[in-house]
Amino acid sequence: MNEPVPTLDDVAKMAGVSTATVSRCLNEPGKVIETTRDKVMKAVDALGYTPNFAARVMAAKRSYTIGAIVPTLDNAIFAKGLQAFQEALHARGYTLLVSSSAYKPDIEKEQIRTLVARGADGLLLIGYEREGQIYDYLARQNVPALVAWAFDADGPVPSIGFDNHAAMRAVTQAAIDRGHRRIAMISGVCAGNDRAQKRLDGVKTAMAEKGVSPDALAVIETAYTIEAGEAAFARLMARTPRATAVICGNDLLAVGALQSAKTVGIDVPGDVSLTGFDDMELARIVQPTLTTVAVPHREMGQAAADELVAMVEGTSPGRSRLLETEIVLRASLR
Repeated sequence: MNEPVPTLDDVAKMAGVSTATVSRCLNEPGKVIETTRDKVMKAVDALGYTPNFAARVMAAKRSYTIGAIVPTLDNAIFAKGLQAFQEALHARGYTLLVSSSAYKPDIEKEQIRTLVARGADGLLLIGYEREGQIYDYLARQNVPALVAWAFDADGPVPSIGFDNHAAMRAVTQAAIDRGHRRIAMISGVCAGNDRAQKRLDGVKTAMAEKGVSPDALAVIETAYTIEAGEAAFARLMARTPRATAVICGNDLLAVGALQSAKTVGIDVPGDVSLTGFDDMELARIVQPTLTTVAVPHREMGQAAADELVAMVEGTSPGRSRLLETEIVLRASLR
């Protein structure tokens, strides 16, 4: 004979609290003191209690699920931000569903529709580069969306992110201020990627402002991988005249460039200076250490979760926030 399924009342009795406290602990754990939360969760584990998700959705008219679509899960570019995003959502009783579009707009479009069809209350998107019809679709479905890893105060949806153009402009200025005039760039693929395009534009802006012709900029667009950075750097070094500074679209590309330089005996920074973007752990480990742009990943993830939940719950119309980046000067630039 099957045993009766444990109920919310059973958990409350075992933990010695009210059913309202149990519900709050399961749905909004951040609002319950730790000692009470521990008692409730021990009772949940002991009884094998599982909340009635369907009933909760029906009562609240929300799924308590947030979707996030990132371009890739192959490397750590988005890991810190997503971890902070997930932690903040969990504290508010929301579950995160993550999809990867592989930088393909058609896949992202399909994933957006799938997440909406599965009842996602809100969506986190990376950057703004997508068809305007997608934003119209989300508005018709009444599903709030928020962009991260980019910032546009006048964008079709709010953003919690940083200015890719300004950040790359600043690090390029740092290279030019050290006497570099022959500059090259290893960029991510710009088509369908507004972050990559704005970083490329930032390099060109800095060159123009410092009296260096942007037309002289040698650019290779490639995938965001160490191997791609190696291959791109080798191609750049085969050009005449050879660049004295290579600005890379992210740290993975810069680490690949550094490996390529070591393979062929090019001294960094003696012969060529290198810069990256993101300030991943790799940037502090490689030799020479990598000059890069530090991005506030955890602050961005936390703030994005706070704002998106507020939009879902109707306590905010959607507020954009610009976060600051910082140039981290290390040994690879001189």
